[in-house]
Amino acid sequence: MTSSPVSRVVYNGKRNSSPRSPPNSSEIFTPAHEENVRFIYEAWQGVERDLRSQISGSERGLVEEYVEKVPNPSLKTFKPIDLSDLKRRSTQDAKKS
Repeated sequence: MTSSPVSRVVYNGKRNSSPRSPPNSSEIFTPAHEENVRFIYEAWQGVERDLRSQISGSERGLVEEYVEKVPNPSLKTFKPIDLSDLKRRSTQDAKKS
């Protein structure tokens, strides 16, 4: 049986309007954390802008999806998890305790 190349999607396109946590959150972020979030957010906005530009046909080859040429056999049984669902379940479990 031949295996096809593994495609890795890095981002699902869902984004909150702000990279920051809601104001009523109990989490406290350091200025360094805020700076890192802002850097990643702004960098990703550039990637999305380049991708939109590439899709519209005005430019070619700015964004390329990574595809493994030889899939890692140890990842054969890997099942992706929904991090949002995991966090939601964890939050619900914490409220029950």
